[in-house]
Amino acid sequence: MGSSCLLSLTFCILVLFNCCFAQIEQVTSQRGQQQQGTRRSQQQNECQFDRIKALEPARRIRSEAGVTEIWDENDQQFQCAGVVVIRHTIKQQGLLLPSYSNTPKFIYVDQGRGFHGAAIPGCPDTFQSSGQNSRDRRESSEDQQQKDQHQKVRQVRKGDVVALPAGVADWFYNTGDSPLVLVQLLDTSNAANQLDQDFRKFFLAGNPQQELQSQRSSNQRGHREGESRRGQQERYRNLFGGFDERLLAEAFNVDTKLVRRMRNENDNRGIIVQVQHELQVVRPQESREEEEREREHQRRQGGGSNGLEESFCTARLKHNINNPEDADVFNPQAGRLTTVNSLNLPILRHIQLSAQRGVLYPNAMMTPNWNINAHSICYITRGSGRIQIVGDNGQAVFDGQVQEGQVITAPQNFAVVKKAGSQGLEWVSFKTNDNAQISQMAGRVSVIRAIPEDVLANAFQISREDARKLKNNRDEVSVFSSSQESRRGRD
Repeated sequence: MGSSCLLSLTFCILVLFNCCFAQIEQVTSQRGQQQQGTRRSQQQNECQFDRIKALEPARRIRSEAGVTEIWDENDQQFQCAGVVVIRHTIKQQGLLLPSYSNTPKFIYVDQGRGFHGAAIPGCPDTFQSSGQNSRDRRESSEDQQQKDQHQKVRQVRKGDVVALPAGVADWFYNTGDSPLVLVQLLDTSNAANQLDQDFRKFFLAGNPQQELQSQRSSNQRGHREGESRRGQQERYRNLFGGFDERLLAEAFNVDTKLVRRMRNENDNRGIIVQVQHELQVVRPQESREEEEREREHQRRQGGGSNGLEESFCTARLKHNINNPEDADVFNPQAGRLTTVNSLNLPILRHIQLSAQRGVLYPNAMMTPNWNINAHSICYITRGSGRIQIVGDNGQAVFDGQVQEGQVITAPQNFAVVKKAGSQGLEWVSFKTNDNAQISQMAGRVSVIRAIPEDVLANAFQISREDARKLKNNRDEVSVFSSSQESRRGRD
């Protein structure tokens, strides 16, 4: 009789706990939808208007090889929708310089044809040149032996739509005889944007005009910051302009003279530049096979489940990221990186967070990078070093020494570089996305490596040989050794 009562009591307790955990799982599994709903609800107060007007662009910014037009983002209808609309008109052989945004982008090709390249982190450089085109034959025999590799370049034409996630760098080039016209919608209220309702363009090259940045009235940023940004309107630069030139020289394993060219400080061409000769990239071939691969990718993305679903009753609640054997990236001369996210700790999918453990050996550095889809809150666990953080205006918002016990935040899309001191540098970064991703700016899997040589040569106004150095002189991934420091960065 006693055993029967004990079994009944145990069964009731199990039912009670399973019901409680089921409710927790239901609530937390809706967090992503709630985040999106919260961001959308922030726009509701802006949707109380009596009528809507048909609007023309409010700002027109000229560049060397084209024009950029921006509709008034302060107009009530755009604030209600939480979007910004931009139109680029690119002349023949014009190149829209590589940049990325804090929002997802949806692009319609209204006129013309051309090439589009997107430097997607983690994707291989699948396009490789043969080095046999006419321009290559004008190069030296040594240059002919070097083959350019870059990520996929897509042909676009009138009627195409292109979708890009927040934080993914891309560029366009006009291959036709008529202007290439691109109409872009930037979704500032999307949950992927964790900054504010202002759209921000982060340029990897050129000397962007200040008028290209958002002029939306944002309560979060406040009047004082707006005045500060307006006061810097003549000082906007690309991201490389905000970093210390010797750190960049070490990161790319080149001399500081080439780094100064990357900063484009005296470049007045704007964001759409004229390519003097036909752009040399590996030309894509349209085929049914490519279309089938795209459809297969969409099917995989839509699946959602990896077959390893866990309930809260049996879910793992901890994961060790301190074991060197579990490192995702390891360089015996530089250090290691270990990541925990919803792929190896599924419960993180419900709380929308992840973490990265970083260990840099003395004087080593982590590649300049930006967080594509998350803020990064970095706690220094050991050692000391230097950190630089660069914002969308090309200015360093932080440049200083950090030490054990300090916390520093790198906002989404802001570019960051870390360099260890003589005792090394270790940290844990907490990230506001369950599958946070970074885009690297230097090294073997960097955005620079993914861009064709000729695009870099025209963007930075350098030779193809120097462009090749930027792409290939640093062959490490994520964490870089200091072995080249004594031989580079001095001229």
